[in-house]
Amino acid sequence: MSKKNNLIKLTIITIFSIPFFYIINFVTETKDAVANINNKQIVEVFKTPSCGCCNGYVLFLEKENFKVKQTDMRSLHTIKQKYTIPLEMQSCHTTILDKYFIEGHVPLEAINKLLKERPDIDGIALPGMPIGTPGMPGDKDEPYVIYQLVDGKFSVFMTI
Repeated sequence: MSKKNNLIKLTIITIFSIPFFYIINFVTETKDAVANINNKQIVEVFKTPSCGCCNGYVLFLEKENFKVKQTDMRSLHTIKQKYTIPLEMQSCHTTILDKYFIEGHVPLEAINKLLKERPDIDGIALPGMPIGTPGMPGDKDEPYVIYQLVDGKFSVFMTI
């Protein structure tokens, strides 16, 4: 009878522990996005009207609960120049978030780090259009190196 009671107790504990484990795991996995969900950050994405991957990045930001203002331009040269983004750091679109620029297909982890730490920099960049980044098709096939920029000079911000 004692073994049966212990088995029943163990079964009950297991049944009630499983949902708790998934809740804790979900909270842990999504805590990176919490700052944005709570703040409903407004961003402006400067892009060309016909760029499909830029539209994909806008959809990614909207999915992550950013309020996105899209500004279509024939040429992004003036935006890149305004924010002193050197040619080797450029991508197909520039996003403005608070006092920062976000150049290219930057993943959420880097955006959240920027929002959390609020470093004294001008912005962050993921140059080019790497495969598998938000808005770009395909699977990630190499680490993404995100750079931080100050007055056009860059250094590594993080690697994902």
